[in-house]
Amino acid sequence: MGLVTREIEAAGIPTVAISLALEITQNVGVPRALFVKWPLGHPLGEANAPAQQRTILFESLRLLLTATEPGVIAEPGYRWRRQEYSEPVWGELEIVNGE
Repeated sequence: MGLVTREIEAAGIPTVAISLALEITQNVGVPRALFVKWPLGHPLGEANAPAQQRTILFESLRLLLTATEPGVIAEPGYRWRRQEYSEPVWGELEIVNGE
């Protein structure tokens, strides 16, 4: 996925990847990624956990809007099946630098 995001970025489209494999993500040089230490195949979280899934989408979009340099890998520290999730406040997403 990291190689694909680099090509999309080269075409001028900003990207953010959701990563489950930190070392691979670091080695391929993604423009920006959100790393969650969860089981493979579950980048957005557990099945039937919409608040958890929307939280990951929210954090990914926030990273897309706030990362100021290439190669940023954010680690929000969410825990698999041991954390309560509330609905994100979508109005908190802001575009930086007035863009």
